[in-house]
Amino acid sequence: MAANAGELSAAPVVWARALARNFEARAVLADIDLQIARGEFVALLGRSGSGKSTLLRALAMLDREVAGSGELRVAEHRALVFQDARLLPWLRVLDNVLLGLRVADARERALAALAEVGLRERAQAWPVELSGGEQQRVALARALVHEPELILADEPFGALDALTRMRMHALLRELCARHRPAVLLVTHDVDEAIELADRVLVLEHGRIATDRAIALPASRDHGDSRFLAHRRALLRALGVCGSGPTG
Repeated sequence: MAANAGELSAAPVVWARALARNFEARAVLADIDLQIARGEFVALLGRSGSGKSTLLRALAMLDREVAGSGELRVAEHRALVFQDARLLPWLRVLDNVLLGLRVADARERALAALAEVGLRERAQAWPVELSGGEQQRVALARALVHEPELILADEPFGALDALTRMRMHALLRELCARHRPAVLLVTHDVDEAIELADRVLVLEHGRIATDRAIALPASRDHGDSRFLAHRRALLRALGVCGSGPTG
C-alpha cells in the first residue's frame, strides 16, 4: 500500500516533536518525534504499557487534561475506529453512518459509503442483526463518509475471527487506496502490521525504538523471504524470540 511520492512530499497530516505525556509523575510518552504523510499507512506495535493507547489519544486530541509537553500538529479532519464498532443500538445502520454528517447530500453520501463496504442493502438493519465483521464495516463507512485526512484505528480487527480479519484487511487496503487518508493503526499482531503498513513503529517505554519501512508489493505473501525478514526484525524489537506468526 505504498503511497506515491507526490503525496508523501506534502505537508504531514501528523507532526510531533519531543512529545511527552505523564500520568502522576510517571512518564508514559517521552521525546516522540513523528510525521505521517497523507496517504501513508503506519502501524504501531508495542508491549502492554508501552504507551500505544496514550499516543493514539494524544493524536486524537483526547488527552487535553493530561500533563505533557512538546509540539503537536494534527489534521483537523480525523476519524477514530475502535475494536468495538461502537454502533448505537437504537439507530439503524444508515443512521449510525449519518451521525455527525451535516452536508446537503448526507444521505446519498452515507449510502455510497455503505456501498463501498458492501452493506448498502443492510442500511435499514439494526446493529444487533449484523455480524461482528459487518459491524466493523459499518464503523469504517462511518469514518470514511466524513472524508478524513487521518484515521486513527485502535485494534479494529482484534475481536474478529481469522477469516473475517483477512477479509477486513483486504477491504481496508482497497478503501485506503481509494481515499488516501493517513492511517495510524495500533495492533498487537506483527503480521497484520507488515501486511497493511508502509511503516511499522515499535514503542518501548514510551519511546519510538523502531521505525521500519515496509518495502513490499501490495499483495503480500506471508511466506515471502522479505515478509519473514520483517517479521523476525520486529519480533526482536518486541523482545520475542522466534519468527512465527503472532496474534
